[in-house]
Amino acid sequence: MDNVDTMEEEPQQKLNVVGMVGLIVFYLIIFLAGILSHKALKRGGRKEIQKSQVENKTEDMMLAGRDINYFVGVFTMTATWVGGGYINGTAESVIKNGLVWTQAPIGYSISLFLGGLFFAEKMRTKKFVTMLDPLQEKYGKPLGGLFYIPAFSGEILWSASILAALGTSLRVICGIDDTASIIASAAIAMTYTLFGGLYSVAFTDVFQLICIFFGLIFAIPFMSSNINVDSPLRSSNLTMFVDQEQDYSKFFGKLEKSDVGVWIDYAIMLVFGGIPWQAYFQRVLSARDVSVAKTLSFIAAFGCFSAAIPSIVIGLITMNTDWPGTDYAKKLVKDDYKLAVPLTLLHLTPPAVAFIGLGAVSAAVMSSTDSSILGVSTMFTRNVFVNVFRPSASDKATVWFLRGTVIVNTVIAMLIAIFVKTVYGLYLICSDLVFILLFPHLVMVVHHPTRTNKYGMVAGFSVALLLRVLSGEPVLKYNAILKFPGYVEPSYDEYGDYSYGSQRFPFRNLIMVLNFLITITVTYLSQKFFAKYPKWQHLDCLEAVKDQETEKRERLRNEIEGEQCL
Repeated sequence: MDNVDTMEEEPQQKLNVVGMVGLIVFYLIIFLAGILSHKALKRGGRKEIQKSQVENKTEDMMLAGRDINYFVGVFTMTATWVGGGYINGTAESVIKNGLVWTQAPIGYSISLFLGGLFFAEKMRTKKFVTMLDPLQEKYGKPLGGLFYIPAFSGEILWSASILAALGTSLRVICGIDDTASIIASAAIAMTYTLFGGLYSVAFTDVFQLICIFFGLIFAIPFMSSNINVDSPLRSSNLTMFVDQEQDYSKFFGKLEKSDVGVWIDYAIMLVFGGIPWQAYFQRVLSARDVSVAKTLSFIAAFGCFSAAIPSIVIGLITMNTDWPGTDYAKKLVKDDYKLAVPLTLLHLTPPAVAFIGLGAVSAAVMSSTDSSILGVSTMFTRNVFVNVFRPSASDKATVWFLRGTVIVNTVIAMLIAIFVKTVYGLYLICSDLVFILLFPHLVMVVHHPTRTNKYGMVAGFSVALLLRVLSGEPVLKYNAILKFPGYVEPSYDEYGDYSYGSQRFPFRNLIMVLNFLITITVTYLSQKFFAKYPKWQHLDCLEAVKDQETEKRERLRNEIEGEQCL
């Protein structure tokens, strides 16, 4: 019996060694590239117009000198979305719920396209530094800074969820402890980000994205030709999963009538909630010009969708594999679905292919982690530390504060990834907070600034937040007080396990629309009131009327200057 156990362990030990070597090699390459890249890029020589748009060293680190070209821009924009979580999550979704519920690839692709169509030109033309700049410009620095809360929550929990997923994957791949892999990965991403800011992040994204595409596409033919895979991926009665036989209806999935509201809710949230992220706008604002900013958004939309295709194929391969016949030697259970990509690379491809694939996918996790960490640190440094608390801070002090913030945020993401077991669920909550609270106001201040003011913002933001809290959240383990049509009441199953209630109505979209409507209505009423009763302007505690008059004078001056130029 001992000999048999030893024989079974030997393949896994060899695979662990392959994974470890691949991981070390790719991490070393990325680390060196990140450390050296910012010096190489800055030596390239920027045009005077780029130099004039960067006020100081802090902005240079945040926006890479506003000199990101088409090539680097497309790669870094695409890699920001296409990280390890995107690759692994897409395959997991296909296996668990089917293609119809795998909404992220299409949703995020449309999001990038719409961002380029409606936001890139306006944001880049005005030379903003962060996504929160137009909000603070319109609502004032303290009130505009409130939007940092949902932005921070989304970005930091996104980083934590990626690191947590990586820790689990590397435990399977290399047999190393989750905590050790999380700390090592975060430390490497943090180090080169500290040295080069967006220069390093953008340059390493190029390498990481090439690794993802090449590693996965190169591995798929080997996976599909494995003797344990039902070729040519046609459905069979292999009982490779624990509880049911598989057919193509499982791959495509099924959308029940009762689930239509949920599907619509998430679909629209992914499309429009994918726009207000600093990681996206940091690329737009760092572009060499408006043309680059728009183009990289459009091409990245195609790249984001294309990058999901290998993961979808891997999901199909996973469903058509006789797993007990592989070195894995057992059927897959639900908890294994999230490991579909590393498991197929390990057990269905030769060691050399696994070396390339596993190293690439593992290293690619940092392409999203470093972007999120830098983005959230940039917003805090500029929009909170400088704009709210220390307007007179020197450039040198701001640079060091930015570096310190990068360290702090990295540690926070690491701790969440290590100790919180529901990181992905928390990330989903913060994603809908970004969609519900931030998106409506970003649209207003960028496209219709005269339709909103501080009173409208406070009313819309507050009501939307209250409604979202009252709507309940199973991830946070509390039931809804406000129950929309189709609400599923909490219940106990046949095993005595408690299930929290869930909304079937697209309530997130409803709350987001209400945020819009309340903001516009309260703004209109407050403007009319103070215009009709000027003697009551002393009650304008938020100084919205004063700001409105200043904005009118500014617009008139800009129009006059524009006519003079013509």
